[in-house]
Amino acid sequence: MTILSKSEFEFSLPSDLEAGEPPEARGLRRDQVRLMVSNYSNDRIRHARFYDLPKFLTRGDVLVINTSRTRNSALAAGRADGTPLELHLSTHLTGDLWTVELRSYQPNGKSNHFEDAQQGDVLRLPGEVKATLQGPYLSDCDPNLLRLTETLWLAALNLPSSVDDYLARFGFPIRYNYVKEKWPLSFYQTVYATESGSAEMPSAGRAFTYELLANLESKGILVAPLILHTGVSNLETHEPPYKEYYHVPFKTAQMVNRARAAGGRVIAVGTTVVRTLETVAEAGGKIHSGEGWTCKVITPQYELRSVNALLTGMHEPQATHLAILQSLAGLAHTKLAYTEALNHGYLWHEFGDLHLILP
Repeated sequence: MTILSKSEFEFSLPSDLEAGEPPEARGLRRDQVRLMVSNYSNDRIRHARFYDLPKFLTRGDVLVINTSRTRNSALAAGRADGTPLELHLSTHLTGDLWTVELRSYQPNGKSNHFEDAQQGDVLRLPGEVKATLQGPYLSDCDPNLLRLTETLWLAALNLPSSVDDYLARFGFPIRYNYVKEKWPLSFYQTVYATESGSAEMPSAGRAFTYELLANLESKGILVAPLILHTGVSNLETHEPPYKEYYHVPFKTAQMVNRARAAGGRVIAVGTTVVRTLETVAEAGGKIHSGEGWTCKVITPQYELRSVNALLTGMHEPQATHLAILQSLAGLAHTKLAYTEALNHGYLWHEFGDLHLILP
């Protein structure tokens, strides 16, 4: 496991640039969000709408997408002393064991990470389900650096056999304090999602529509799927990614390898795709198929082997995702692009605008 450093630059994000509602609530289609296109080879920056994406791609380009479906991963929970909490299911490990996060609500309606949980606590969940806290989650990504996470617990849950049916009935999407209202799960789902398993939406792909995908296909732009089931984000602590399940199909590996061999562009749709492809990339850049658990983290000094372009959202200050942008585009270009985004009023987070980074 590579040791992760946070972003090497800081900036202030005005609250009015935090997208607190989906674009549909602002009278826009999904594909009408703004798109900033930046070229790291010459620092060129252009401004468009997401439906203009085909104009910036060429025949033979490969878009690699994460087709993981988002779950209703938040549940109302109660402690034995009556304290109301919210439990976030992060990752299903094995059997009845999950990693979970607990959050408490403040008088202003905002939620914070709950600090007073204790090993052995039994939490009441809807439908006569219980969650028993086994202890703080010990990340085993690096055998030489075992450490307790700051926010996640290991919990045993007596969930019914169909987890997704249970969550569809009793759960709701995870949302953070900048999102003021509760929105149905459909607003947290990409149109191409297939296999259920993510605690939070792989949001870089949210703006795609069926029509736009058909337009890309007609232009000869290839779309290659993979799976990475995302766990819970930690906006307060910016902890590195935890162990997460991935699956890279053989056909996807073929498409990426052929594009690279032909000198084409491999465009990751989201940082989850970058992490997954780098997990299965050999030293020379060749991708192989596979599945398993990845602990891959990327520093600004890391040399990417699998992709040379990235479609991503706008990431908050000090987010670990920014390290991936710097690894691809360099510190100077990342600073330039983010300054441009701030000056032009781009919107941040999963309901915000998008950034296409090309060579």
